[in-house]
Amino acid sequence: MARRKKSTSQPANLSPRIVNRRAHHDYHIEEKLEVGVQLLGTEVKAVRMGRASIAEGFARVDPNTRGLYLHNVEISQYPPAGPNQHEPKRTRKLLAHRREIASLAGITATKGTTLVPLAMYFKGGRIKLELGVGTGKRQHDKRQDIKQREAERDMRRAMTRKHI
Repeated sequence: MARRKKSTSQPANLSPRIVNRRAHHDYHIEEKLEVGVQLLGTEVKAVRMGRASIAEGFARVDPNTRGLYLHNVEISQYPPAGPNQHEPKRTRKLLAHRREIASLAGITATKGTTLVPLAMYFKGGRIKLELGVGTGKRQHDKRQDIKQREAERDMRRAMTRKHI
């Protein structure tokens, strides 16, 4: 008897990908890095439900402990956990190699450079955070990007129109 093939209609990972849409609008992203996040059980379940916001978040290297920490990221409380809840905006430790942390410390020592969370997602059953090394955009840079995006959109529209 022949074996049945598994259906490939469903994606392997049904967990949400939480994206920081404002990051590319507010920062020039020069470099990206994938790090792990040290979370509590209720935080993992809340992220799996998509109840997290990384829009206001940033990462910083602590000079005393030489550790990488995530600040100002809100992971909402998980309602079925009852009274044993986590603090929604607590500081969370990021898991990276020492040499990566040392290089990030050197990069962020310059003025105007920050570590911005770009996306939070599951990979192999673990939560990963995509960090971007970014420098802040000026107002005229943002206007230039919007103007360029609109010009590209207009060109695409003009190319798709049928000429009779």
